[in-house]
Amino acid sequence: MKKLEKHLFRESTLKDELLYLTGRHRGGLKSTEKLVELCHLEHGGYVLDVGCGVGTTPCYLAKKYGCKVVGVDLNEKKIQWSKERAEKEVIDDLVEFKVADAQNLPFEEYLFDVVIAEAVNVYVSNKQKALNEYVRVLKPGGYVGLHEGTWIRTPTKEIIDLFIKTNQQVFSAGFQGYDYWMNEFTSDGWVNLLKNAGLKEINATSYKSTSKTRLDGLKTIGLKHITKASFLYIISPTFRKMINKNVPKEILEYYGDGIFVGKKV
Repeated sequence: MKKLEKHLFRESTLKDELLYLTGRHRGGLKSTEKLVELCHLEHGGYVLDVGCGVGTTPCYLAKKYGCKVVGVDLNEKKIQWSKERAEKEVIDDLVEFKVADAQNLPFEEYLFDVVIAEAVNVYVSNKQKALNEYVRVLKPGGYVGLHEGTWIRTPTKEIIDLFIKTNQQVFSAGFQGYDYWMNEFTSDGWVNLLKNAGLKEINATSYKSTSKTRLDGLKTIGLKHITKASFLYIISPTFRKMINKNVPKEILEYYGDGIFVGKKV
């Protein structure tokens, strides 16, 4: 099987497909809808999507709300996929994509009506700096909305050790100790980041991730990539190993999702 796999697929092909899969977030469009509802997004608004992945959310918001949306992401390949998506959906006049760092946004102050970030800030090394940037580019009266991984139960040290071991290659925060990992990703931790950035009227909701919410997230990647990923999962042991490096079931009893929104006054 490995010889067949090596003959059919380059490792770069498998990595690209996995990268595309990570361009979506758990919860899919339902969580996005809840997020923008709490952000009071209006028709024709101007939105910044930080960590836009493969452009799913910007294209969706542009079509549904007639918004102008700017999507930024650190990964150049994801930005290219986002541009291709916008062209394919014939909305490239409403969306714009740039390579940019959440901690150093290339925009002037008071520009956007809404700034959102979905499953992004968990990976940012200086979360407070990023939140301060979101507020800087936001108009007074506008909203910042986050959809992020959140502890829904107080984790044990064993769970945090497993969490770090599972994610040590993707979490830039690395190994900052038990207290950091216990407190940073709680609902209160996210709320404090918004408060410290100067936001008011904060709304916070956390919930357990279920197989349904994870399926909703997968739906946003499109039939083409679902079919391709399913085929690779069956035929490629390497791809199966990549996919199965997901959050262990033990962690999912403690680690879910949260939506956090604050207003700039």
